[in-house]
Amino acid sequence: MGDRDLRGKPVAERILTGIATDFSNLASEGWNPKLVSVTVGEESDVDVYVRNQRRAAERVGIAFENRRYASDVTQEEIKAGIEAMNVDPRVTGIILQRPVPPQISIKALQSAVHPFKDVEGLNPASIGNIVYNELDLAPCTAAASVELLKGTGLPLEGLEVVVIGHSEIVGKPIAFLLMAEGATVTVCHHMTRSVPIHSRRADAIFVAVGRPRLITGDMIKPGAAVIDIGINVETTDDGDRVVGDVDYATAADVAGWITPVPGGVGPVTVAMLMRNTLVALKRQKDAYGREYAARVMR
Repeated sequence: MGDRDLRGKPVAERILTGIATDFSNLASEGWNPKLVSVTVGEESDVDVYVRNQRRAAERVGIAFENRRYASDVTQEEIKAGIEAMNVDPRVTGIILQRPVPPQISIKALQSAVHPFKDVEGLNPASIGNIVYNELDLAPCTAAASVELLKGTGLPLEGLEVVVIGHSEIVGKPIAFLLMAEGATVTVCHHMTRSVPIHSRRADAIFVAVGRPRLITGDMIKPGAAVIDIGINVETTDDGDRVVGDVDYATAADVAGWITPVPGGVGPVTVAMLMRNTLVALKRQKDAYGREYAARVMR
């Protein structure tokens, strides 16, 4: 069912094209965006993500810098670097690349990033805002997944959706984003008694659990939209290959729409990072503009 594939590249292209003009207009007013990527240690997989982010940033007019720390860096050193970037007006947004060494708490670093510069949408304050329907700075992967569902044309109001996986950065934010759109959402996890009972009645399924081919075609309602967020590496006789949490071969025969892995959620996630950077730049412009006006009026 290749014609029903929900490919990420066209959606990402639409988002990037749409925001490039906004960045150009802001730059003409003296507001030049800059993203800083924080990488710890040597990870070849991380380098791929950084290259994709740099490519997208340069395309829409965002300066991109990758700051790499040695693998034996301390938590305090990275936190000090983040705090310096928080008060640096030249830095629009901060990206924390994963994985990090065991001595580093990624959650603590996410909390250290100022909400104004939290372009990943992973500061607890940013995630908490989603509960209050403030959706413009949502976690990138969650926002990308919902954007792909919107691409099907299915009306989200009243849509029966099942989210399989309840992580803080993907599953839970997806559920809140969908509820804000009026969908009826069920969240399944490792303590759910029977995932198929829920998934077979869903108009749309989101899967993010990190288990290859967990969801098969017999667990899907015919015609449903399937958003596969999983990225798993399988080793075969022909070498390593990337597969999702959904068994694409059986699911594609049943689903009305399905995201391939790779090539589905990934490209849109990068585009959402750039869109979040635009939101962050506009917020900073408004806040600093008000601060300047207040000083002038004194």
